[in-house]
Amino acid sequence: MDGGKSVMSQQYSIDQVPRNLDKIFQKVEQGESVQITRKGEQVAVIVSAAEYERLIRRKPGFWESMEQFREEMIEEGTEINPDEVWHDVRDNSPGRQVIL
Repeated sequence: MDGGKSVMSQQYSIDQVPRNLDKIFQKVEQGESVQITRKGEQVAVIVSAAEYERLIRRKPGFWESMEQFREEMIEEGTEINPDEVWHDVRDNSPGRQVIL
């Protein structure tokens, strides 16, 4: 499967699987997923080992992604000046008067 995009999936009933096992594995090796059905309902999908690994790979959390981003910026020598980035974000007006 190319970049997570699956090629059109072939479909076999459970009864057809034993007779078509070679074809099924050829399709899976070519990057296709193969659906297995029982009475017209999908019960399983066969995918390549590479696609399976891609699907189960743990995605990094926010903080891990932030740390990775910072490390990449340091490696690239990119300097980010927070004063330049955030200079016009905050309203510096005194705001409303609060009487307690």
